[in-house]
Amino acid sequence: MRILVTGGAGFIGSAVTRLLVLERGASVLVVDKLTYAGDRRNLRDCEGRPGFSFLQADICDRARMAAAMAEFRPDAVMHLAAESHVDRSITGAADFIRTNIDGTFSMLEAARGYHAGLDAEAKARFRFHHISTDEVFGSLGPTGAFSETTAYDPRSPYSASKAASDHLVRAWHETYGLPVLVTNCSNNYGPYHFPEKLIPLVILNALEGKPLPVYGDGSNIRDWLHVEDHARALVTVVERGRIGETYCIGGRAERRNLQVVETICDLLDARRPMGTPRRGLIRFVTDRPGHDARYAIDCTKMESELGWRQQQSFESGIAQTIDWYLANEWWWRPLREQKYSGERLGLITQKAS
Repeated sequence: MRILVTGGAGFIGSAVTRLLVLERGASVLVVDKLTYAGDRRNLRDCEGRPGFSFLQADICDRARMAAAMAEFRPDAVMHLAAESHVDRSITGAADFIRTNIDGTFSMLEAARGYHAGLDAEAKARFRFHHISTDEVFGSLGPTGAFSETTAYDPRSPYSASKAASDHLVRAWHETYGLPVLVTNCSNNYGPYHFPEKLIPLVILNALEGKPLPVYGDGSNIRDWLHVEDHARALVTVVERGRIGETYCIGGRAERRNLQVVETICDLLDARRPMGTPRRGLIRFVTDRPGHDARYAIDCTKMESELGWRQQQSFESGIAQTIDWYLANEWWWRPLREQKYSGERLGLITQKAS
């Protein structure tokens, strides 16, 4: 199988690429702009492998995307390239509109042109797989879970941009007959996670004895999905999913944010004692504007239709993740020193003009 992966040097994209190249023996072309969150080092285990290639390019450059498809001849496009951090979208929405909406439009048009020129056999084989988020569904109350039929209710510039991209993908299927697949996932965690997100930020701050910021009172609930379980799910969908369908992918691991932080503290205390318990580093800070209260995903369709199951519980996955960060300072230290040192993001300081 030949797969073009956009955003393949990012967190989830690199996990997908490593799975495809190292375990599935697929030919993969990674297309990545290498913004602050894209890192070629995430793919170091794939470099030099047969079938692996890399193109540094912007997905908004439609001509270049069309040329890449024409040259590589993919059987599928897995579209993961996106701006993804809610906090950054609050103070810098323009990048999210450009990449998530305009970039998805560019990819769809390039794929439509490529698909139209394929012979009947290749045309029947081709898939455009759009990877999205559960945040497009808004916020849940104390019960229930998101599913493939949940109405959209995005609350942040990030989730609104992803919702728009989801609608574009479905429109290109209905209007132009492009063979698409859409997946919406819960919060990912695991190795190679850029340290602006909750889990890697807390791990690294706790290692260094720095304050551990918890938004509001820490009661917001997320469903946590290990990135390698997610990668397996995505490859399963592109291989066996039904054209035009949406699949929700979750971890069945709901935790309050404060619980997550406390778990990290306790595991690090056992591995790298600091003298005093790291729970003492927790600091409650001003909540994020529009912070959704709870996410949870019902992934029954993935399980019953495609036979996918999580291999990591939250307990095993978070322990493995902490051990990875302890063993891979070579990866995260330069990011902390050169790109993002842990400062607070997403605070609204003034009204837009």
